[in-house]
Amino acid sequence: KIYSTQDVDIQKIMEDEMSESRYILSGKDTSGNDVTAEAAAVVIDPETGYVVGAVGQLGEKTTARGLNRINSPRQTGSSIKPLSDVLPGIEEGIITPATIYLDTRTTFGGTWTPKNYNRYTGKRTVRSALTTSQNIPFIKIQAELTPQKGIEYLKKMGVSTLDDEKDNNLASVAIGGFTYGISPLEMAAAYAMISNDGVYIKPTFYTKAVDSNGNIVLEPNQPTERVCSVQTAYIVKDLMKSVVNDSAGTATYTRISGMDLAAKTGTTDHSYDRWLCGFTPYYAAACWFGYDRQEEVKWSGTNPAGLIWSNIMKDVHSTLENKTFARPSGIVEAKVCKVTGCLAVESCTDTYTEMFTQDNLPSKCEGHGTQRVCTCLLYTSPS
Repeated sequence: KIYSTQDVDIQKIMEDEMSESRYILSGKDTSGNDVTAEAAAVVIDPETGYVVGAVGQLGEKTTARGLNRINSPRQTGSSIKPLSDVLPGIEEGIITPATIYLDTRTTFGGTWTPKNYNRYTGKRTVRSALTTSQNIPFIKIQAELTPQKGIEYLKKMGVSTLDDEKDNNLASVAIGGFTYGISPLEMAAAYAMISNDGVYIKPTFYTKAVDSNGNIVLEPNQPTERVCSVQTAYIVKDLMKSVVNDSAGTATYTRISGMDLAAKTGTTDHSYDRWLCGFTPYYAAACWFGYDRQEEVKWSGTNPAGLIWSNIMKDVHSTLENKTFARPSGIVEAKVCKVTGCLAVESCTDTYTEMFTQDNLPSKCEGHGTQRVCTCLLYTSPS
């Protein structure tokens, strides 16, 4: 007997949602071949690493042992930002939620001038930049952190498909343009780490296997690793809540009444890959939507990966009690100057309240005309 971690109710919810005909996109690729969109979704219990539900295709399952896309690496786009930029940046003391970066046209390394998916927006805090998923601020964060350090953190989160040489660059680590990509299963496990207060647990699909006499013959190997402090994990949770709760957030449609929910969207160049990753106090989940071979996802309206994710999670949580993320000790709230992102002083007239870890507070505001907003030697800005 093999004892599965599957929750049959959650599995049915997932299979029913991914069988919906509205997600079926069919057409021709650039060579004239028939192509059909696909998707993959994984739901994990963050406290145990148990995979409680997983579906690796759209539509009704008609073949045994077919391609299970939960293990297929895909480009992550912006869904990587909380993992490779925000969490390491806070843990290493490089940023706080209030740190301000200039979201302007910027050239990195003298040759690369990336764009935002929307527009350049000027001075942005880390919180507001994550809420609307700007690119430039997070590339600047990664430039200060260094891609090598970002890769180091991703490996602690269980990501196994990184190329130490080819991916050691800003484009890969900061905004998710990896050589091989990351699978939905590993993305779900990495987000489960944040939900689990910074402790990564290798996911498993079974708890044990026993012989005919009831003797255990096989148990899963689930190594664990603390990736960041409990306080850093909580700050990241709160930042990701803004993606859902702020009116300008990219995942407002995922809200679950009475339930804390943290999420991040992702879209790759040419709209080849669409993502939604996130978690509640109960479950973490990741959903990818796209084509097996890169083709543009031509979908009007809400991100299809987000729709699948949201409908699954809302159904899963419909019978669960309202719950919030537990706030640990070592978290403080302080008044911040909107102009500089530093702790407000009496001369600051435009302020707001932000959340920080106790050991990573901004410096006090020194003025509004000369104070340096962000520093990095690896990029230059025409302005």
